[in-house]
Amino acid sequence: MTEILLPLISLLLATLRMATPMIFASMGGLLSERAGVVNIALEGFMLVGAFTAAVIAFYTHSAWLAAFVALGVGAFVGALYALFVIEFKGDQIVTGTAINILTVGAMPFFTKILFNSTGSTPSIPLEDRFNFEPIVLALLLVASLTYWFYQTYSGLWVQFAGEHPEALASAGINVRKVRWVSVILSGGLASIGGASLSTFLASSYSPLMTSGRGFMALAALIFGRWKPLQTCAACLFFGLTDALQMRLQGVQVAGFEVPVQFIQILPYFVTVIAVAGFFGKSESPKALGKVYE
Repeated sequence: MTEILLPLISLLLATLRMATPMIFASMGGLLSERAGVVNIALEGFMLVGAFTAAVIAFYTHSAWLAAFVALGVGAFVGALYALFVIEFKGDQIVTGTAINILTVGAMPFFTKILFNSTGSTPSIPLEDRFNFEPIVLALLLVASLTYWFYQTYSGLWVQFAGEHPEALASAGINVRKVRWVSVILSGGLASIGGASLSTFLASSYSPLMTSGRGFMALAALIFGRWKPLQTCAACLFFGLTDALQMRLQGVQVAGFEVPVQFIQILPYFVTVIAVAGFFGKSESPKALGKVYE
């Protein structure tokens, strides 16, 4: 019995660990997109958070302070994104792509200034990193957002901003302010997801360490039909595939070892299949991507 339970428990814990960064990012994307602003910049926000947290944790020896600073920096970048797409009415897809490209190029620049290297940041000691706290925070975030979305007036405002902004404005609520706050919080939460990569799953920042997790979080958002609990379940599913691909490396089928490259693409293959199979059945917020005048 123990021989069966221990591997299952190990797989469950690995699933939770791998899903945690995506849960933070997807909840950030949920806030933005339910408010009507397309957010494909989640990958960039996560990179910013991962780099910021790694630097702060290295210098201050505090993972909590690193996460807090990453939250602030992510919120600042989210504010820049909101400025361009809400105030300047820029194309949300193009602007989000620009944020992603900018962060990919900017992180090696800052790494060179701080550590005279364009690669990874210095390793963070084990005692200065998180152990299990990000998992608990991610699950609490999902529960809190679920309650807030459906049980509070401000949560309903966010939903109406993405569904019927005109009706929200007729009730005397400033739609632009609602979208501003949602996008800023989106950047902060996605950055926390990045921080959990460099101070929880890994011990430093390395270039492109998100490995597409921001886009997987966006896929989970679509897969979960823009609802907190379903989106979290989709993140756990993608986390399971990620955990499985690490355990399946070196497996043999009919006496032949499966090439590791085929195993490593499993999470991304599952993501594509999930989105392709369910995108047409998912109804996005009606005002998603539409500029509010």
